[in-house]
Amino acid sequence: MSGALPPGSTIGILGGGQLGRMLAVAAAQLGYRTHVLAPDEESVAAQTASSYTRADYHSRIVLDELAAQCDVVTYEFENIAIGPVEHLANKVPVRPGAQSLSIAQDRAREKAFVAALGGRTAPWALVETREQLDEAIAKIGAPSILKTLRLGYDGKGQVRIRDVAEAAAAWEEIGERPAILEGFVTFSHEFSIITVRGVDGALASYPPPWNEHKDGILDKSTVPAPAEIARHWTEAAALAGRVAEALGHVGVLTLEFFATDEGPVFNEMAPRVHNSGHWTIEGAECSQFENHIRAICGLPLGSTALTGTRVEMENLIGADADRWAELLAEPGVHLHLYGKGDARPGRKMGHVTRVKRA
Repeated sequence: MSGALPPGSTIGILGGGQLGRMLAVAAAQLGYRTHVLAPDEESVAAQTASSYTRADYHSRIVLDELAAQCDVVTYEFENIAIGPVEHLANKVPVRPGAQSLSIAQDRAREKAFVAALGGRTAPWALVETREQLDEAIAKIGAPSILKTLRLGYDGKGQVRIRDVAEAAAAWEEIGERPAILEGFVTFSHEFSIITVRGVDGALASYPPPWNEHKDGILDKSTVPAPAEIARHWTEAAALAGRVAEALGHVGVLTLEFFATDEGPVFNEMAPRVHNSGHWTIEGAECSQFENHIRAICGLPLGSTALTGTRVEMENLIGADADRWAELLAEPGVHLHLYGKGDARPGRKMGHVTRVKRA
């Protein structure tokens, strides 16, 4: 295929977590080598990658060495600084590009960007000072949720404000950092659209999973989704496609939504493979991880069709991973453990997938 990276090429991966681990596995199955760069003492991605460099992302010497050894670079999380990504992009293709990363890192820019493309968002206001928080509460009301402008995932960097009396404590809890105040949305279900866009602009998306959370962390993703979600599929997928096109995004892009009476309400996006897409490893003809590798290497995108009539992915959080022997004794279970040592509460240690084929 003209312009495609041939097997044997090397893919650089910024980030050493479980998403990088599964990307490296998918790359190896297609004959690609992977080189992980991360500052972490413990890198579960390094366990499956061809090579690993433990170093800071801001070292120009390290970045230049990575660029010289790789044919394309991608990233497995969105909290990496823009500077290193832009530096790499001057030397080697970086997919997705810095624009996707920049928008996804800033909650205010993200919501404004999606709204400009016709997306529906919760009411929100930018909060950069304590006084602005009071003004935002007066405008949006309470209960509401205060979210740091940058960083934060799995419920981190977020504080609920039930009434105006809690404003001062909430502002202190997020470290008095720039944030947005977001109004509560009345919804029946949460779901996500996982889209992949190729170098040639080709688009594909997976059926939307119903995502159930516990303590702000994804617990289960199930497809096919119930009717309350299915009726929003077309509109939400169309928005995800517009976002990918507007960003010039190459690779997997995930948008999270609330299912409401008014239609799908956009929550946030991730310019990468996503926890709510882990079911695709066994549950789809081509997983989100393989499709990401296909996209960034310039290969044809794979089928997103289901392999069964129902698929459920369950996260293993903390001590849940200790059930590994019990889970392996369950017929039809696909167990994925991430190779992490310390099973701390709230830490994603693995997942299981169950595919019903009849």
